[in-house]
Amino acid sequence: MENWKQTIIATQRGNFEVFQKGEGPPLCVTHHYSVFNETGDYYAEAFTKNHAVYLVNLREAGQSEKFGEPYQLSMLETIFDLEAIREELRFVKWGFAGHSTGGMLGILYGMYFSESLSYLILTGAAAREYATFSKECIYNPEHPKFERMQNLIEQLKQEGIPVGKRKQLGEERTKLSLFRPEKYNEYFHGNITKSMSAARMDFFNRELPIYDVTRKLHLIKAPVLILCGRHDVQCPLIYSIEMKEHIPGAHLVVFEESNHYPFLEEAELFDKELMKFLSMMRSTAI
Repeated sequence: MENWKQTIIATQRGNFEVFQKGEGPPLCVTHHYSVFNETGDYYAEAFTKNHAVYLVNLREAGQSEKFGEPYQLSMLETIFDLEAIREELRFVKWGFAGHSTGGMLGILYGMYFSESLSYLILTGAAAREYATFSKECIYNPEHPKFERMQNLIEQLKQEGIPVGKRKQLGEERTKLSLFRPEKYNEYFHGNITKSMSAARMDFFNRELPIYDVTRKLHLIKAPVLILCGRHDVQCPLIYSIEMKEHIPGAHLVVFEESNHYPFLEEAELFDKELMKFLSMMRSTAI
């Protein structure tokens, strides 16, 4: 795969590392605690055929601005950072696509800045804390693979782990969220590598227990496409259904043979549904 072009965007809120690839209308992609590099990201790659994708390293990730106060790592402050980047790039509007916790950021973005968004694409996300009341979630203590997932996360947060060991741990963690884990090498065949910001993830884990914006979903005025695997163990399908019911005009697509990664597990169908949505957006704009 072609590498992504790195740039540093200087904003009034600090400098942010952004990787760009593709041509077309602008689309922002990020994740709450991933650290990206020039190899890109599998989710972001799915949009490069028809977008100029801006893959953002958030505060404390990569070469982006460090935090001065812990609150700067919060989800709401992160949205203010993304808005500052959009303004500096001089886009009147851009799209936003987020997977998992990236999708959670997208929900907040839509609530507070719908006027800045052409559309929202939310994949495997949730509008509230997703583990406590769902035994289908792998982060629920009653899930049979809960302890192994927690152990893998803690190991991956450590610094100084040899590259080979980190790759092995990451592979095992990802397989826990695949409908067909035996196809791991088929799905993740590119030379894409990324890491995790321990500081961002630690703050997220403190913020998550009080995260619930379901009563504000109606504030999202931008067009919304919700995508979720039928067997998602991270953000179970019930949460995507809930978002669909409360976001005005939202479209929901369920992938019957996917877990948390429908953009890889059912890539052709994912592309088809994406193109259908984008075509609808273009026809609505005319």
